[in-house]
Amino acid sequence: MKVVIVGGVAGGASAAARIRRLDEKAEIVVFERTNYVSYANCGLPYYIGEVITDKEELTLQTPESFWMRFRIHIKVRHEVEKINVEKKTVTVKNLETGEQFEESYDKLILSPGAKAVMPKGAEGKERVFQLRTVEDTYRIYDFVKEKQPKNVVIVGGGFVGIELAENLHELGIQVTIAQRPDHLLSPIDYDMASFVHAKMRKKGIPVLLKKSVEEVRQSEDKVQIQFQDGVLETDMAIMAIGVTPDSTLAKEAGLALGQKGSILVNDRMETSEKDIYAVGDAIEVTHYITGKKAVISLAGPANKQGRIVADNVCGGDSRFKGSQGSFVIKIFDLTVAATGINETMAKQAEIDYDKVYLSPMSHAGYYPGGTVMTLKVLFEKNTYKLLGAQIVGNEGVDKRIDVLATAMHAGLTGLQLKDLDLAYAPPYSSAKDPVNMAGFMIENIATGKVKQYFWDDRKELEEKENAIFLDTRTYGEVKRGMAEGYRHIPVDELRDRIEELEKGKPVYVMCQSGLRSYIACRILQQYGYECYNFAGGYRLYSSVTAEKEAAVKAMPCGLEIEV
Repeated sequence: MKVVIVGGVAGGASAAARIRRLDEKAEIVVFERTNYVSYANCGLPYYIGEVITDKEELTLQTPESFWMRFRIHIKVRHEVEKINVEKKTVTVKNLETGEQFEESYDKLILSPGAKAVMPKGAEGKERVFQLRTVEDTYRIYDFVKEKQPKNVVIVGGGFVGIELAENLHELGIQVTIAQRPDHLLSPIDYDMASFVHAKMRKKGIPVLLKKSVEEVRQSEDKVQIQFQDGVLETDMAIMAIGVTPDSTLAKEAGLALGQKGSILVNDRMETSEKDIYAVGDAIEVTHYITGKKAVISLAGPANKQGRIVADNVCGGDSRFKGSQGSFVIKIFDLTVAATGINETMAKQAEIDYDKVYLSPMSHAGYYPGGTVMTLKVLFEKNTYKLLGAQIVGNEGVDKRIDVLATAMHAGLTGLQLKDLDLAYAPPYSSAKDPVNMAGFMIENIATGKVKQYFWDDRKELEEKENAIFLDTRTYGEVKRGMAEGYRHIPVDELRDRIEELEKGKPVYVMCQSGLRSYIACRILQQYGYECYNFAGGYRLYSSVTAEKEAAVKAMPCGLEIEV
């Protein structure tokens, strides 16, 4: 059997190595258009920031190492230009010599990846960059070393944009992020992203939201980025707007395509043409939570798909069950992670959902060094099926998101989170782990022990004339800030002062995180009051409202802008 693989990195390289482990006699040829067949794509920003200092650490395998261990023919700087479906050949161009030739196959695996979205005028400019390949990495690194830019504008606030922002900032470069959506990191919701925006502001990185790039120009040693409402000038610009599936080869060969031009495959990674498979960022997958089709560009799913396609090429029957979109990202000393769907996706899928927020410590409060994290867990009403989770914090975030991702994959409901037997010791967790706490909160909602209201309900609620808004925090806490329209009674004084609250009026209760206001609600309900607990507490409320104010004032530091 002869297997030709188009593209390396996560999907293609994984498939090649797995095929060899399953079939010692197969002839395996990999064509990769860049100089590197297998590299740590997610580590590229950290080389630019000199966190990773050895180039060799970026390249996981070389053509020589592939040959020595696996006897796989790796041909870098070779681009497959055409698939001849009937002849079962591919037309290949050697990018070094310009030579063209045909290569036959019995099985063909496509792993072309995705290509960066570039606005008008951005291509081919010395001071405008993208980051997709090792070559892109070296180009940015060398430019920073040689030209020593004072400032940079990063267009796009996804994983690559944020990681580059951190690494370039640590090199002493003034960074500005500009993007079209209303918040960074689109897989999480606006309210959770407000903590990310606050971190960026604290580091002196302006975040310009709702800024759509119309054109990029360059004049001598400056780049001008034209937005709909002004021009931003900078020493260098990096386009991290996003990616689209690189499916041109498949389209020209007549293979069926899915959404966003992705390559259509089944759960065996088979395309619409016999003996042709596809994996990685170029394909359409099924979202594990919604069951709907999606394009999810992450390394984890691509590696799994490479393994699955290898099994099937070698006569097995492996199936890809879909992707949850689980991720984790470091943002300075902050960790942000998510799995499943967010509120926007739940609404698009027309799912009737509910949510809980909690702000637990990363480990036992009496053990030194604990930090607060904020969890947001989405679940389906009535069934309590887990839909998604988002966490922002410091230590322990990665542990909790992996537990929640596993629970979702296993089909546990939100109610069952309370029953998980999770490891505990004071330096690592609390006897009631944050994941267990989320389960307790969902159970309280299911059993009617608490009703909630949310930060984006405030405007509607303020119109209610016969409502009471109550802050149950301490005197010291309310001195540092208090939501408008709230009266103050600390929770520990509530029983003695309950007559101050008029009967017959609904009471909307807030505290710092939602715990003391829940206790207050339990007291009030048993005294005959209709009561609602503010989900996420003042901590979330102040973060979101501060973000809205900052968004109006945001201006780039050290750069010139015309509006």
